[in-house]
Amino acid sequence: MDLWSYILRIYSYLHEYMWGAGTILDEEPVEEHVAGLVPDAEVVAEEEGLFEVLVERGNALARQFEKTGNLVAIDEAIGIQERAIQLTPADHPTLRSTLNDLGNSFLARYERTNDVLDVTKAIDALKRSVELTPEGHGAILSRLSNLGICFMYRFECSDDLNDIGDAIEAQKKAVDSVSEGHSDLPSLLNNLGNSYLSRFERTGGIADIDASVLAFRRAIELSVSGSEILPALLYNLGNSLIQRFEHSEDPFDNDGAIDAFERAGRITAEDESNPSFAYWLDKLRGAYMLRFNRTGSLDDLTGAITAQERAAEITPDGHEDLPFILNNLGNLYSSRFDRFGRIEDVTKSISVKRRAIDLTAEGHRDLPSRLNNLGVSLMRRFERTGDISDITEAISVQRQAVDLTSDAHPGLPFWLNNLGSSMLCHFEPTGDLEVLADAITTLQRAVALTPERHGALPQRLNNLGNALLDRFHRTGQVHDIEEAVSAHQRAVDLTPKDHQALPARLNNLGNSLSSRFKRTGDLADIANAISAQQRAVHLTPTDHGDLPVWLNNIGNSYLSRYHRTGDLQDITEAIVAQENALSHTPDGHADLALRLSGIGISFACRFERASVMEDIDRAISAQRRAVDLTSKTHADLPAWLNNLGNSLLSRFERSGNVEDLEQSISALKNAVERTPDGHGSLPSFLGDLGGASLSRFKISSNAHHLKEAVLACERALHLTPDGHADLPRLQKNLGDVLYSRYTCQNERPDLDACMKHLKAAATSEFGPPKTRLYAAVRWARLLDQHFPSSPDILVAFDTAICLASLTAGLEDTVRRRYIKLRGISGLPQEAASAALSLGRADKALEWLEQGRCLVWGQLHNLRTPLDDLQVHDAQLAARVMDVSRRLDNAGSSRVLSNASMSLSQKISLEDEARAHWNLAKEWDSLLSRVRSIPGFEGFLRPTSCSELLESIPGNGRIVVINVHKERCDAIALFSGQDTPLHIPLPQFTFEKATRYRDALTACLQSNHLRDRGSDDALESTSEEVDSERGIRPALGGTLGDDVVHRVLRSLWIDLAKPILNRLGIERATVDLPSQELPRIWWCPTGPLSFLPIHAAGVYAKANSESLLDYAVSSYIPTVRALTEQTGNNHPTSGIFITSQPRVPGSSPIPGTTEEVRSIYRMATEKGKRVAIAEGGAVTVARCLEYMEEFGSIHLATHATQNAADPLQSRFLFHEGSLTLDTIIRRNLRNADLAFLSACQTSTGEHRLSDEAVHLAAGMLAAGYRRVVATMWSIGDKHAPEVANDFYQYVWSSTDSGGGNSFDGIHSAYALHHALQRLRLRLDESERSLLAWIPYVHFGS
Repeated sequence: MDLWSYILRIYSYLHEYMWGAGTILDEEPVEEHVAGLVPDAEVVAEEEGLFEVLVERGNALARQFEKTGNLVAIDEAIGIQERAIQLTPADHPTLRSTLNDLGNSFLARYERTNDVLDVTKAIDALKRSVELTPEGHGAILSRLSNLGICFMYRFECSDDLNDIGDAIEAQKKAVDSVSEGHSDLPSLLNNLGNSYLSRFERTGGIADIDASVLAFRRAIELSVSGSEILPALLYNLGNSLIQRFEHSEDPFDNDGAIDAFERAGRITAEDESNPSFAYWLDKLRGAYMLRFNRTGSLDDLTGAITAQERAAEITPDGHEDLPFILNNLGNLYSSRFDRFGRIEDVTKSISVKRRAIDLTAEGHRDLPSRLNNLGVSLMRRFERTGDISDITEAISVQRQAVDLTSDAHPGLPFWLNNLGSSMLCHFEPTGDLEVLADAITTLQRAVALTPERHGALPQRLNNLGNALLDRFHRTGQVHDIEEAVSAHQRAVDLTPKDHQALPARLNNLGNSLSSRFKRTGDLADIANAISAQQRAVHLTPTDHGDLPVWLNNIGNSYLSRYHRTGDLQDITEAIVAQENALSHTPDGHADLALRLSGIGISFACRFERASVMEDIDRAISAQRRAVDLTSKTHADLPAWLNNLGNSLLSRFERSGNVEDLEQSISALKNAVERTPDGHGSLPSFLGDLGGASLSRFKISSNAHHLKEAVLACERALHLTPDGHADLPRLQKNLGDVLYSRYTCQNERPDLDACMKHLKAAATSEFGPPKTRLYAAVRWARLLDQHFPSSPDILVAFDTAICLASLTAGLEDTVRRRYIKLRGISGLPQEAASAALSLGRADKALEWLEQGRCLVWGQLHNLRTPLDDLQVHDAQLAARVMDVSRRLDNAGSSRVLSNASMSLSQKISLEDEARAHWNLAKEWDSLLSRVRSIPGFEGFLRPTSCSELLESIPGNGRIVVINVHKERCDAIALFSGQDTPLHIPLPQFTFEKATRYRDALTACLQSNHLRDRGSDDALESTSEEVDSERGIRPALGGTLGDDVVHRVLRSLWIDLAKPILNRLGIERATVDLPSQELPRIWWCPTGPLSFLPIHAAGVYAKANSESLLDYAVSSYIPTVRALTEQTGNNHPTSGIFITSQPRVPGSSPIPGTTEEVRSIYRMATEKGKRVAIAEGGAVTVARCLEYMEEFGSIHLATHATQNAADPLQSRFLFHEGSLTLDTIIRRNLRNADLAFLSACQTSTGEHRLSDEAVHLAAGMLAAGYRRVVATMWSIGDKHAPEVANDFYQYVWSSTDSGGGNSFDGIHSAYALHHALQRLRLRLDESERSLLAWIPYVHFGS
């Protein structure tokens, strides 16, 4: 039973209760009864006042009709009452009562026949009666009430707002006409509340629904306990609260409705035969469901189903309300299906809804609603099973629903929304664009008809967004994805945070953002997509039927981000989510193929990274099954075939199995052939086919295969719109294919076209930086190979170097940046080599500066003083400083996700990642803003060669050594020089540097001098480690085949001596003091970074010669690291000294105790400002305070390097550890010298040779101007001697200045002096060389 039917039935009950007070006659035939009442005609003629007799006769017949339902009686009654009115004088006092009686009779007949003419006549009669009844008359109450009921009846038929307005006016007068304690007031308020509710349903006026609720509540308050109408009042209140909740979504209204319905049910439960009992059950069901939809509480869903099943049980066959009850029961089964995904629930839903429709008469007002609901259930079963007959039937019945509904009907937007959704489902397997266009038009119409604050608007926006997203996938039109994201975002924004539908809408928002990311490459989109989908999963119960959908989609988004960033954690998260989704996907599920194909992509991606054959085998197995499960006409089959083809190609590239290649090409061709023109995925499919065809050509040399590759790649590029994120990949692919054809046919146009496409890919403003970087490097190399004199080589490598910095941007953590940089190690040297071949030493220098030590450079930029900008624009400077500080913090402190974390932890980390990305984006925007200011054009841009030359210190030379496979060169920089000096090194090679590095490393490791904390070292006894600082020494024997001597000799003959000769530096006399030797700052690259240039020489008993005899050596990671210190001679403020001889978990180093005490005694004797703290006497926090108070620090302790995340490299204390990240965060304004008397503090990492990932470079980045460090383990015996000699020299060199300060300006000379002293105490054996060589000086 619908709301209208129920309200009118209540009216009839109340009418009988209130106004049917006349005496009911005993049953007898109507004719006999009338005959007994009518006198003879003669008597009538003789009597005056015949109309009074007729009135009595008409009333008697009306009462008889009420008792028997015999229409003859009411027809006769109306005829007699009409005759009586004709005979009644206009001024007779009984006329108004007779008119009232006639109106009531017409009303009674209308309730039986539904003839609208009767209710109109009733209104006419009752209006006259009311007009004739004076105010205050006892009968005015009943007449106004009946008139209001009649207007309500006619409004039901006419939908004329005037009728419902007249009903409300009459009922308000009735209410106003009685006193507060009148027994009829609750009934009158009930009628008024129903009328307000009816008008609200017609107009949506919030004032009407508020007035309705107020009227019902007042009626309930005035009703005495046990009142017969109290259940009806409670029911009506609940109904009004539900209506208001659907408009406002105030949860208090929903809860209040449930309370009202439950109270009404308790009153009527004792009599289940009461026809009202089923109504209350149904309404209680509705209220439970509204709350379930909002909160997802299973108790509410269970309560709703229990109530509705009971209502269906007690409603007899043939009852007019049974279709209504069955329809709602079907909706409940649908809800349970949505919640748990059990197919039997949706099948039950379809069955009972079909029965409801069969029981609904043609033309019934509820038929459209029931047809719509059946369509929804059929659509949901189709989504589960993929049975096309279900979705075809769904569209058919939903079209009927729309066709049967007027444009003004409030249900039309509902029917349109569901019809559009079914059309969308039909499109997905068929790919019919006309159906999709109809779906979008239908859904847009539904949204347009929905008021802004309507509770259903979010769902309709959500569905429209889904349709637009599907069309974007099909056509690739940007405006569709923009509108899809907008619709989905608006749907989420309008959905209450506790609404049950929020997870679905978040999931869909994530889908549209992920799709836009694939089109534009904007990392913000994929970050927001994953965040939304994480929230969807987090808000969904583990047993929810839609959870596998959310999991699969978030897996796809992780996969998309992996393709862009290469972050292995993303592919791990993708596989975990997709496997979880698959484990909850039964055989026969419509989405099984989708999920199998998706996880296949993830396995294939992991295979490409880890090369585990099991992954690619699992990928192919899953994707074959996806193809087998998909019908030949399904719109998604091309995608599954394409994915399978790519996986087969990957396995071929690893195994060389030609059968895999043939099957790959077959699948990829099939995918292309099945994809219609204009499909958004067609360019990608063609590009993949082109790549596979090229692979086949490479093994077959068949020109036809090459032609297929070219045609496919050309067509792919032609179909890809400008601005598409995949455009650079397709341009690069075509360039590769054309170059293959060039090598085969040697036709110059192919080479030119290849260069054009590679250049276009490299210089594109869109697409992943790593794709553009690949294209730029390929472009540069081919230019260098085929056009070695072309100036475009410089343009190409310049592009590549710029793109290299983008691949490891500030939006990533420091750890991730270093991981990405491993993939491009050596690029700066290659570019520099090409520039040097072209005679451009200046450009070579700039590229080495720009492309090396990228992360340290980024950290330096974030800490750059802003004094000049502060003067020009203080507000802008403050914003730059704030963003730089937060970026610095995010890059070094942000925790990365891992599989063991909870979902809530991952959500929090993803939020941090998004905030980090937004900061990086704002940083770029701020840089652009600053650079637009006159005078600030070069703000934080890479330093030019001329700028570097202007800042070279006057007391030495800088020598940058470029080591590349093609050539090796030195670039020397002098103060006052206009151009760098290019020094070719033809005798030194990349191969030599690599061989010497590996040989020296093996020698050190075999003798435990580069042992990075192995178990053997950690478990050694104190006696075994006494002579080495934390590392066990070799236990006897020689050091091998004279490795050290050979390495140092080659470094001298092939590298150092030729450079010294070109620099004009001659060997010093024996008695020349160290401070008079020239300074050289070495800036090595590649494998040379791990070799001791400062010790290059020939070490023999006679005729020894080494670099130490010519110059004082220091190292710098980049030229900029030195030049930006020049002129910054701030005053220093003493030295802090600490030793940590017995760190828990590390070998003891007792020599550190005497080392620091000796330095302390020397400092106090010299009157220097000094502080000392040993072992547990100093905490990490206190050490940091000392570092702020004192300009220099001497750390005699263990240290560990973290090459993967250098900022987590640390010095070990008795109480915790001091990380480089912590040091960098401090404001070390007085930082001057750091003496790191620990092992391997400048060792570095082979795969990141250009990034200087060691503690020495980190201390420079932290602000220290000079650092003494070690390349490998140092002896606990020699370390105190070196330190004593070092400080003795420093203080003797600065004594002339007086005062108690400590200045490390002579530290390089001091170390040179100390090492020469140590050499005098040792011989020239390899063991002796290894004792002093590890000490190195960094900085100024």
